[in-house]
Amino acid sequence: MRFIGLLLALMAIGGCDDGATQVPGRWYSVEQVTAGAALYQHHCAMCHGPDGSATSAWRTPGPDGNYPPPPLNGSAHTWHHPLDVLDSTITNGGAEFGGVMPGFGAVLGAADRLAIIAWFQSLWSDDIYQRWQEIDRRSP
Repeated sequence: MRFIGLLLALMAIGGCDDGATQVPGRWYSVEQVTAGAALYQHHCAMCHGPDGSATSAWRTPGPDGNYPPPPLNGSAHTWHHPLDVLDSTITNGGAEFGGVMPGFGAVLGAADRLAIIAWFQSLWSDDIYQRWQEIDRRSP
């Protein structure tokens, strides 16, 4: 897991050397957000909502005992997880956390997963993003 985190960090730091437009104060580029928006709509919106808001009842289990998908727009707990955990959850699914989200590792490559993360992080307020940065920095 540490190798993946390091790889993601290096990709994030060097991600805009190819002429992409860096989003001020964020690790990602405008181009990643744009690509991520389309990928998110195709792979994630049916569960997490087209605008990342999912459901306000995400803390309440459904009749099957499973929790609904959480919002990704900064109003739930997604920002509590460092970049490597966000990537791992998209890759492997939510079973590690007791969830039922399927893994997308066979469908989405690393650049696509980072683009999706960039898109939903673009929805986060500067305050939430700064809090996330502190969590991400402390991640092993």
